[in-house]
Amino acid sequence: MHVENIYKKANALLEGHFLLSSGNHSKYYLQSAKVLEDPKVAEELAVALAEMIKASNLEIDTICAPALGGILAGYELARALGKRFIFAERVGGEMTIRRGFEVKKGEKILVCEDIITTGGSALEAAKVAQSLGGVIVGYAGLANRGFCQRVGSDIKAKPTCKLPFDVPFFALADFEFEIYEPHHCPLCKDGSTAQKPGSRGN
Repeated sequence: MHVENIYKKANALLEGHFLLSSGNHSKYYLQSAKVLEDPKVAEELAVALAEMIKASNLEIDTICAPALGGILAGYELARALGKRFIFAERVGGEMTIRRGFEVKKGEKILVCEDIITTGGSALEAAKVAQSLGGVIVGYAGLANRGFCQRVGSDIKAKPTCKLPFDVPFFALADFEFEIYEPHHCPLCKDGSTAQKPGSRGN
C-alpha cells in the first residue's frame, strides 16, 4: 500500500504555509479527513493497519481515539479488529472520557489517531484511560510524521516524541516534513501567513 499516493489522490497532502497544533509551522499538511471521507478508502487503510497489529500478537480489548481527528480512523480500526471503540474529548481544555463510556480495571487499550506527530493528543487520551483503570498496550495512526519510531521503520524517535518508548506504535507510513518554530520559519520570513487547517485551535 502506497499511503502517500492515497493522500495525494484525495488532495489530502497539502502544500502551503500551515500552523500546526503544536504552534510550529510547516510547508506541508496531511488532511486525513479528506482521505477518510471515502468509506472504502477508510476501510482499506484500517484493514492494512489492523493486519500489521495482528501480526504483532498484541492483546487488545478496546480502541480509544482522541477527538476529533482520531475518531474515524479509530472506529474503522476497531471495526477491522473486531474490538470495542470509545473516544476521549476535550472539555474545558482537558481531555476526558464521558458519554457513558466506561473503562474496566485492567482493560487492554490501544490508542488510535489519524496522524501521529509528537503523539501529544494520543498520550492525553491514554492518560485518561489509565486513570480509569485501563492498561495502554499500544498506539496507532494511519501515518507517522517522523517524530516517533513506529514498528517496522528505521526512523529513530526524536526528542520531541511524547509517546513512551516501551509501548509499540503502529503506522502505515512515515511522512518526514520540515517543521519550523515560528521565529525561525523561512515561510514567514518570505512574507506569507500560516494557515490553521486542523480540527482545533492552539
